[in-house]
Order: sequence, then C-alpha cells, then structure tokens
Amino acid sequence: MTGFDSVLVVDWSAASRRAPKRPSKDAIWLGFVRGGVAQEPIYCRTRIEAEARIHALIAEEREAGRRLLATFDFPFGYPRGFARCITGSDDPLLLWEWLAARMEDSESGANNRFDVAEEINAAFDGPGPLWGKTHRDRWPGIPYDKKGIVFAEVSEKRKCDCAARTSSSCFQLCYNPTVGSQILMGLPMLSRLRRMEGVAVWPFEAWQNASVVLAEIWPGIIERAVKARMERGDAGMIRDREQVRLLALALSRLPAEALARMMTGLPPEAAEEAWVLGAEHAETLSALATDQDPLTPPPLRNDCFALPAGVEWTPVETALARLRAGLSPVVGQETLPVDAALGRVLAAAPVARRSNPPAANSAVDGYGFAGGAPEGAQDLPLVSGRAAAGVPFDGAVPPGHAIRILTGAALPEGVDTVVLEEDVRSDGTRVAFRGPVRRGANTRAAGEDVVAGTDLLPAGRRLKPQDIALLAATGVAEVALRARLRVGVLSTGDELRPLGAAAGPGQIYDANRPMLLGILDRWGHAPVDLGHVGDDRAALRDRLETAAGRVDAILTSGGASAGDEDHVSALLGEAGALGTWRIAVKPGRPLALGLWQGVPVFGLPGNPVAAFVCTLVFARPALSLLAGEGWRAPEGFNLPAGFAKSKKPGRREYLRARMRDGRAEVFKSEGSGRISGLSWAEGLVELEDGAREIAEGDPVRFLPFGSFGL
Repeated sequence: MTGFDSVLVVDWSAASRRAPKRPSKDAIWLGFVRGGVAQEPIYCRTRIEAEARIHALIAEEREAGRRLLATFDFPFGYPRGFARCITGSDDPLLLWEWLAARMEDSESGANNRFDVAEEINAAFDGPGPLWGKTHRDRWPGIPYDKKGIVFAEVSEKRKCDCAARTSSSCFQLCYNPTVGSQILMGLPMLSRLRRMEGVAVWPFEAWQNASVVLAEIWPGIIERAVKARMERGDAGMIRDREQVRLLALALSRLPAEALARMMTGLPPEAAEEAWVLGAEHAETLSALATDQDPLTPPPLRNDCFALPAGVEWTPVETALARLRAGLSPVVGQETLPVDAALGRVLAAAPVARRSNPPAANSAVDGYGFAGGAPEGAQDLPLVSGRAAAGVPFDGAVPPGHAIRILTGAALPEGVDTVVLEEDVRSDGTRVAFRGPVRRGANTRAAGEDVVAGTDLLPAGRRLKPQDIALLAATGVAEVALRARLRVGVLSTGDELRPLGAAAGPGQIYDANRPMLLGILDRWGHAPVDLGHVGDDRAALRDRLETAAGRVDAILTSGGASAGDEDHVSALLGEAGALGTWRIAVKPGRPLALGLWQGVPVFGLPGNPVAAFVCTLVFARPALSLLAGEGWRAPEGFNLPAGFAKSKKPGRREYLRARMRDGRAEVFKSEGSGRISGLSWAEGLVELEDGAREIAEGDPVRFLPFGSFGL
C-alpha cells in the first residue's frame, strides 16, 4: 500500500524568536492537500505551535481513516558514522531520542541548540563537524566558520544531498541556509511524532502499511515551478507559503506507482543517512507543481464545522486587511450647530475659539492673596468686597491683604494664591490661618486645559456627549461633519416571513433585518430598509440596482454561500465584483464581500447569530471607514476561562460570552440558530485560528459588546 489520501509539507525554522503575527517569510509554513485539493497553507509563529498543529492533523487524518504522507524540509539523518560517534550505534532513531532528551525550546523561540551542538562536537577529534554561531566569543567548542574543519571521521554531505543537489551541509548551524540548526530543532519533534500510533519513518522503518509516514523532502526540487508562480503572483506573495502549497500538490498528484518507485530501491546509505523523497526527480515534481487542480471529487465530510476541501479559505486577518486597504470614506460634508452634532463624525478638527479656563480662577471657596505664606500663624486684613464666578472683583488687592473668593471666580489683580475656607478663621475684617501655603495653591491657570487656537478633537471622531461639552466650553458653535453613511439592509430567502404575518411550515420570521437596522442606528449610520427578496435572482438583481443609487453600502443576509439558491454570491461573482468570501470564521463562514456598481456589499450568513457576529467583526470597522471615522477595531482583554473547550485548527471562532465573577462564561450552545444566546451574552470570546485545548482558568480574550459600539 503506497497511495496516500493526504499530503503534508512542513517548511521548518530554527529561529530564536517568534515569527511576526502577520504571515511572513522565514517562518514555519504547513502546506496540506487532502483528496487532491490544496487547503489554505497554515502559518505558525513558533515551533511549539507548529508541532501542536501537526500532531492534531495526524490524529484527525487517522481518525477519519485517511492515509497521510507527512514531509519535512530538513535532513532526517547525518552522514554515515555520525550517529555512532554520538550514541555508539548506527541507528539514526537512537540519535533522534538522544537529541530529544537534550534539546530545549520555548514559546519565545529561545533554545539551547548551540549548547547541544557544542556537546556533539566534543565527541569528535579536532574542532568537530558542526560550525557557525551567532557570537564569536560564545560556545568555544563550535568554530565560528568552516575554515580549518577537516571532515575525516564523517563526510560533509550525505549521498542523498549530492543526488538531490541540496543547498548546504547538515553541519552548518548559522548563515543561510541554516540546515544544521533546523535538524537540531526538528529531529526532537519528529521523535515525539514517531511515538504516535500508526506513525512510521521512511526509510528507517517498515512504512508500507503505516497509516502515517514521515519523510524527508527538499522544496528546492520544485524551484522551477515556484519561480514561475512568483513571477505570475502579486508583490505581496510569500514565497515560503507558495512553496509548501505547490510541493504538497506535486506529491499528491504522483501516481501511486511513481511514488512507490521513489520510495523503494534506495542505496544502502539511506538506512542510516535517510533520503530525500524525489531526489533526482526534480523535473517530474516541478511539472506536477501547478495550480491546475484535476477534477477530483472531494471526500465526504460529516463535520459541518470543518473546512471543506477545494476552497481557498481566507483567514480573518487577511479579510480585514483587504477591507481596510480597499475602502475609503464615501460620504460628503455638512456644517451643523454643536448642539445638533451628537453622534456625528467630524470632517475636520474643530479649533478652540477661547481658552479653557478663559482666565486664572479659584478652585475652591476661600481667601485669596499674593505670594503664598511661610510656615506659622498668618493674619491678613481683608479688602472690602468679594470675587465670585461671573462677578469679578473690580479692583486690585494690595500686597499683604486678602479677599473673600468663591469657586470659579477670576483671580483679582494682586491674587495668585487661595487658602481653603475650612482652614481659616475670619471676623469679616481679618483672616487668620497657619502656613505654609505654597504660591499658586488652589488656583487654576488660564488655558491650563485648552489654549485658544488649538485643535480640540481629531477629524474622524464620532462625537460623544463629553465632546459636545468641550466644544461648547471653548466657544465652538458650529462644526464640519461627515454626512451620515446610508446603509441598506436586505433580507433574502423564500422561507422568510415579515413580522405580524402568518408563518406556515418551513417558514421563519425575518429576525436579521430588524436586528441589523437597529445595530446601524446604534452605530450612528442612517439605516435604510431595503425589504425582503425571495430566492429569485432577477428580483434580487433589480433590488440591488435600485439600492445602489440610494445607499453607500449594503448588508444582505442569506444567499452568501455556494448553493443553488445562494444568489447574492452568485450575482457578485457574475459581476466580477466578488472580492473575498468563504472566510475562515465560526460562526459565519459563508460571508461574501464585494461591490455592486461601486457600492460595497456585505453578504452575511442567514443564521442570525452568524449574521450578528460577522456584522460586528467585519462590517463595523469597514462601515466606520466608509463613514470617515477610520478603522474601528474592537478592544478586548484577557479573562480566565469559565469553561473548557477543544478547538480544531483552521478557523477563528467567536463564542457568545459574558463576564461573571471575573471569568468568561460562554453560552451553552454554539449553534448559529440559538438567537437567545445573543441576548444572554455581553460580549464575545475570540479564539485564535490555531488548534487549542482550553481548560477552566486558562486566559481567553473577551471582547465586550461595548467595544463594538453596542
């Protein structure tokens, strides 16, 4: 049995730091093909995350009864004689275990590979075969470069390295390509994977009937195909991502007989040194590494929440980045009085017409005088009159005198200090208190809050009640505002009935439209009810045509998937305006994002929970950008989980949640039709794209509905 149902290609990394959050080169990428169809490559920021994903994928394939070929882009063995020098045996798998017992890794990427390399070199005469390090003055047992190393006890390269024309020696630890470091960080991981049930290592073990086979591969074998793909792609294409995807496709397309010939009849050195799968077959594999998928039916899937085969799934971050890059404000401007501007978006920064406070004034009720007071008893004569807010003192206070002054009153000439009323005794003609009182105590300087002529608030800010107060206090009477963003809401589907109408078997009431209209109103947009259209493509086209002249953006619900009655995505596709859809998010994977006559359309799922979540995650920041408010990402914080969950890799998940006793509780069901969970919840728990085992008390990210403007 040499055929495989699935193929995994792993581009490994020995980096000493976490890869960036944004997918990038020089990180770990997993290319995966199932049933002959390439899946979205997986980006891993750390080796620990990658191993967990690989482990989960192996378990998933075995459980489903699919046979998996898992390949890795670093040597499985060293040149003949190396293992014996280290372990006393020629068995390469004993060397794997030796390394697994010594290598240490961390989530930050910090590891001890140079310490282990130094221990390895100590087993050889002379400088040892491993060379290259990050610091000249550290690890004295490792040469800084290859100069002076004599490969006498072991060869510099394996036989398969020569056959496949790989790029470097497995003894090179630093300076690209750092294959030597990849081996040290990779073999311990393989040693742990090998202990899983049904896993065998080619060519070291009997692999022909194993359900999972680990094999060594070198992506440079398909360099010609990768280069051609990069030349055709856009400037932002990541080479490592394309490389693992194309190589996984090539291996999956090999006829079983051709693959069997590559995996058998190996030279004797392979028993200790391993072998590069496809060595000397670069042309064959390059020819198969194309984007032209054969018309192969995907295997049946019983898990409705699993990612279906044959679709390029778009990660949430990628979809959001595309929206942010592709949208800009679409609304005009108008000028309104400040008292009519609440909830509107500023088109320009308003400028303070006067300072706040406009003059130096008293912060308390008390007695004002000049220069502060030294320590000890003080006794000052009072001038006739007083200073009150709105009724300034007409005159000057002589030196050595004090005046009765009330909170908010402008400081008279000759006053720069106020003593608190509770700290004095007065008979109406004199005032006595104890010092010291510092100069300037209990006073406010003119303009200490805002100086006239300065910008008060940035353009793009949606005005809050406290902003109205600031504008009024600084003399601003009118502001330039963005016009309200007009957002149409349209429901689709024959099954929907309006509120108040009779609903027959198989029919449901339209819950999405009133919910979405209410959300838009809370966000400060101008909601436009576009009504309901049944499963009629022509009628839907007419409604979109009419709406495009009335609104600035459209939210539809239902019809965003790929079925016969999913007319929203079909129409956007026919118009050549379907930009991004089938986003890797739960709930809500059938999400269509596109344009209709230049108007952005958000094709939301029909299930109310999915429609609600997708509106918050995708529509809210995009609509804010269209409205001139800028990109509004939600703010969250970590809480201990008040639940346990096993999450599969592949999709970002949002769970209905609320905070109780400092912990995040989640709704009892994740079903998208459980609308009651939206009323129960006070926010969402966001679970990252990768696999995760969550136990009670583990930190999870909680996004309160308030951070979405609700």
